[in-house]
Amino acid sequence: MQCNKKAIPGPKSAELHKKRLEEVPRGPYNITEVYIESAKGAVLQDVDGNEYIDFAGGIGMQNVGHNHPKVVKAVKDQVDKAIHTCFHVAPYESYIELAARLNELTPGEFKKKTMFANSGAEAVENAVKIIRKHTGRPGVISFDRGYHGRTLLTMSLTSKVRPYKHGFGPFASSVYRLPYPYYYRAEDGMSEAQVDDIILQEFQRFFIGEVDAGEIGAVILEPVQGEGGFIVPSKNFVQGVKSICEDNGILFIADEIQTGFGRTGKLFAMENFDVAPDLTTLSKSLAAGMPLSAITGRAEVMDASEAGQLGGTFSGSPVSCAAGLAVLDVLEEEKLVERGRLIGKRIHDKMNELKEKFDLIGDVRGIGAMWAVELVKDRQTKEPAKEEAAQIVKTCWQNGLFALSAGTYGNVLRFLPPLVIENSELEEGLTILEKAIEQVALNRVPV
Repeated sequence: MQCNKKAIPGPKSAELHKKRLEEVPRGPYNITEVYIESAKGAVLQDVDGNEYIDFAGGIGMQNVGHNHPKVVKAVKDQVDKAIHTCFHVAPYESYIELAARLNELTPGEFKKKTMFANSGAEAVENAVKIIRKHTGRPGVISFDRGYHGRTLLTMSLTSKVRPYKHGFGPFASSVYRLPYPYYYRAEDGMSEAQVDDIILQEFQRFFIGEVDAGEIGAVILEPVQGEGGFIVPSKNFVQGVKSICEDNGILFIADEIQTGFGRTGKLFAMENFDVAPDLTTLSKSLAAGMPLSAITGRAEVMDASEAGQLGGTFSGSPVSCAAGLAVLDVLEEEKLVERGRLIGKRIHDKMNELKEKFDLIGDVRGIGAMWAVELVKDRQTKEPAKEEAAQIVKTCWQNGLFALSAGTYGNVLRFLPPLVIENSELEEGLTILEKAIEQVALNRVPV
């Protein structure tokens, strides 16, 4: 690692950031003030020559690593042939081939079909459109702390007000929100099973006191909440939601945009819960950084829309589809799902070790290679330590590690390292993280 800790951000980054503030609105937020020139595997290099270990992965987009040679070759080969013809005008084989592979790989032993879009938000928008068309029911249920995007509909489905929703209303209609388990913040003494039972009972009461079940077309659920703080539900809860959906003719959408492609120790997170969703939304690591998302689901549901009702000019571009096919090859050939489980175990063990050392850490949770720690000012009151989380993230990137925060209270540190990260890089990143936590923990004002 080449990291001059006295010059982060370096002069070139500082100059670029000054220009960014002058030329770009403040709405697109930057977590760091360093500007990247190149990336490879799990290492980023900035314009000043400093290198950083990546525990952010472009917010979960780089499961196969930055600039994987096979993905780069696939993209270059396709660019040499054709950059864009528009699938709606002059279709091409890669779109069909990638759709077929996703139909085969996603959970569910039933006939599936797949369409492509550009982003996770577009995938969610289209999934809701498809289900409304199929069922004739307008209502959609999402969950507390859920995150589904920043378009009007997906922002309506998203739970967190600041920064995502504040000042952008009015929001889309026929969107409802129900509780999602948060075992760490449940009442003292309550078991996971008790938390699940209360929430599932509330779900049933919702159809009596709020909206008739016949008005609800879909429930959308993140199998592990991402922006919400890497909150992992029980198998009992996810299966309970699916059962309620089946009993009431409601379709189940699994939002796998952040959890898909090996992140949770399975190719898709829903496999951890033995539930086959009716529709699955995918993006992020699907194409290793190229803009691509997918909606995969039951063929009869996907076919409900008429010709011309779905799609977009850039949707499923040949370059992005080529990248997607290469990603699936890399995941299989390099056994990255299995590798993710090993990475996750090391992070899990280290975070629990740090929890024993620092009472700033209130909870350690995750699954596969998707782990987080929740920071609190006091373990008894569980008061969120938002400022401390922000300071740790800043201290990390100033010392050569990119990390992210998350959670409704902004007090969760989440880790999404590429699944190709070398053991030495993982250990160096964990060392930087430990030092950052120690520095902030020792310097904070006692409660």
